[in-house]
Amino acid sequence: MIKQAGLVIFLLLALASRSNAQQEMNCMVSIATPALSETDREIMRTLQSDLREFINQRNWTEYQFQARERIEASILITVNERIGSDEYRGTIQVQSRRPVYRTSYSSPVFNHQDRDFHFRYIENQPLDYVDNTFTSNLTAVIAYYVYIILGFDFDTFAPMGGTPYFEMAQNIVNSAQNAPERGWKSFESQRNRYWLVENLFNPIYRNIRQAMYIYHRQGFDKMVENMDLARGEIINALEMLQRVQRERPGSFLLQVVMTSKNDELVNLFSEASPMDRNRAISILTEVDPSNSAKYRRMGEGDRGTGR
Repeated sequence: MIKQAGLVIFLLLALASRSNAQQEMNCMVSIATPALSETDREIMRTLQSDLREFINQRNWTEYQFQARERIEASILITVNERIGSDEYRGTIQVQSRRPVYRTSYSSPVFNHQDRDFHFRYIENQPLDYVDNTFTSNLTAVIAYYVYIILGFDFDTFAPMGGTPYFEMAQNIVNSAQNAPERGWKSFESQRNRYWLVENLFNPIYRNIRQAMYIYHRQGFDKMVENMDLARGEIINALEMLQRVQRERPGSFLLQVVMTSKNDELVNLFSEASPMDRNRAISILTEVDPSNSAKYRRMGEGDRGTGR
């Protein structure tokens, strides 16, 4: 009897532990329909709900996440036109964040807009997806970006830690090479889903992925302990990006990283010592020239605030 009671308690504890475990993603999905009819908008509201369930209720890794560990992300789909009985064309904006250790702050990790989003959807039809098999452009694009989010997130916690998930995204690209929809092939654009994965595995850009780890784990996660040392590590990470920029100016992956980080870096170094701030300005204006005016304004802080 004692043994049986012990077994029951063990099973109850195991089930409780399993019930407390969560999937990896906590993703908010929104669909904007500025040019569609009310009927189509209702269909897109159903799709919005379906996609939230597809992303957030699926296991994308072999890990079980606790609720507080789930990756915060958002997907905004803007449907610009209906081009057939069940075909739509628009854009998809994907963002993700990760918490900074011992703070309430979340650091933006990935922020990218994909302008080649063409998909089919019939209301209430199940969203089918199987790894390594192209079943529909809708689920392929969504799964691709989930794996990209996972890869970027894991890279911030361990050097090159996101490789298994970038490999899954690469498998989706490979399986989509015969798809009629745009965004998957090398010759269609220099800045599409194909080239993002290519850059992530290209040894030339390895420093970008290594910098993501230093930036977050050695930099932001150590700020509570020592702000000055943490900023120094972030400058080290920026210098790694600078080396990539000098070897391959304007690379797609580097632009994707800087799109997510430019505002955060302005906020961080606006309050830094003059030496660190000037060093950051010098690097950032070289690495991210499209935002050079924003970075240079950091150097005007002392005069503008009377400090």
